[in-house]
Amino acid sequence: MADDKTKTGGQDRARINVNEDYELRDWSKKFGVTPEQLKAAVNAVGTSAEAVEAHLRHTRR
Repeated sequence: MADDKTKTGGQDRARINVNEDYELRDWSKKFGVTPEQLKAAVNAVGTSAEAVEAHLRHTRR
């Protein structure tokens, strides 16, 4: 399913689409990582923002 930019919130905030420049930029800034680190985290655990955040927190230790 395509990313519908007119529908924000809910599911849209729960998933990370690293193929959208603005999402890559915004999520990278939120988590304090580079876009490459964010892409690696998404590849490791999937697109769930919660899972990516936990993964990044764990790898920073």
